[in-house]
Amino acid sequence: MKTATTWTTTRDSARAAREAYQGLLLELGGAPSLLVVYATSDHESGALMRALRAFGPAPMHGGTSCRGVMSSAGFHSRDGTALGLLGLRDPDGDFGVGVAEIVDDARAAGEQAIRRAIAAAGRPGELPELVWLSGVPGHEESVLLGIQDVIGHDVPIAGGSTADNDVRGTWQQFANHRAYTNAAVVTAMYPSTEVLVAFHSGYSPTVHHGVATRANGRVLHEIDHEPAAHVYNRWTNGLIEDFLGGGNVLANTAMFPLGRRIERIGPAPFHRLSHPDQVTPDGALTLFTNIAKGDQLRLMTGTRESLVTRAGRVALAALESRREESLEVSGALVVYCAGCMLAVQDDMNRVSAELRRALGGQPFLGTFTFGEQGCVTNGASHHGNLMISVAVFTR
Repeated sequence: MKTATTWTTTRDSARAAREAYQGLLLELGGAPSLLVVYATSDHESGALMRALRAFGPAPMHGGTSCRGVMSSAGFHSRDGTALGLLGLRDPDGDFGVGVAEIVDDARAAGEQAIRRAIAAAGRPGELPELVWLSGVPGHEESVLLGIQDVIGHDVPIAGGSTADNDVRGTWQQFANHRAYTNAAVVTAMYPSTEVLVAFHSGYSPTVHHGVATRANGRVLHEIDHEPAAHVYNRWTNGLIEDFLGGGNVLANTAMFPLGRRIERIGPAPFHRLSHPDQVTPDGALTLFTNIAKGDQLRLMTGTRESLVTRAGRVALAALESRREESLEVSGALVVYCAGCMLAVQDDMNRVSAELRRALGGQPFLGTFTFGEQGCVTNGASHHGNLMISVAVFTR
């Protein structure tokens, strides 16, 4: 297994794709077995896809990233424009990319996409070691269920929801040199070496907690039988006081998401996070995850420093899941929440440096997403917000 990454902030999409791919070929020493492409939404996707298709038919997976990409060389963005490529060269492994457009049934799309990915890998009847996912915001839980309908709950699923630069809905998904606007793209990975995964956040639980007593889909109406926005405002000492009649609170709430405990990891409980987005006129909170009546909620808190240093620690957690002196890192894919990136944008080169240190200087490609999917230590895969997901490829 050999891994390489390249990046560019060239604005001309066709030129950017050609230059980045030619650099990748030099680094890899040949064509990739899998090409991962993350680009900002201001790139012209048709030009990107045509330029990359001209280099050959390698399986290709990707999507749009918010305002930039990240690699071992740092945070890359020129006024919100960037392109990043990661290539895996593994002649003894198999990789298949599948895609299904979401029409009426996101769960069915997830099932179709993973079946197509396994077939494209040429490994029918075999479970992949890892499923890498790029989807559209809004359907993540259903897509995960569809994938698990096929492969069960023991195969790790990781990745992130595609994003744009300003939440206008111009995100896209890439699969095998075509671009989509409302699809689930999955890669079934059968590498010849081990893949290690980790999923976590840079947030800690506070003393404030309650129960979702009324909820529907991604709308949290009540906590402990009170309007959810009013409870959240009290927990955060008036953080959204000016929005209790309604309004967008996405930027205000990035340091104070709601958490739902899943399990304990060592001495600490693991929480998957939900990012409050809007306050409705009747005092409900809309979120970027589904919520259910009876869910136990806890207010979480983060700091700038915790968001900067956490990504490196998540990479280390992936490596520490296998304590072998002979373990050698080839490279990694990193999903870092766009909300976290925007909160610490001036320090993103430090985030990259922490990851580079954890990975021993080996190449990685990071994308900034509007939702994160990953696997925790019990093997279950989840969707959350303001999270970090890392897949480390070994030699």
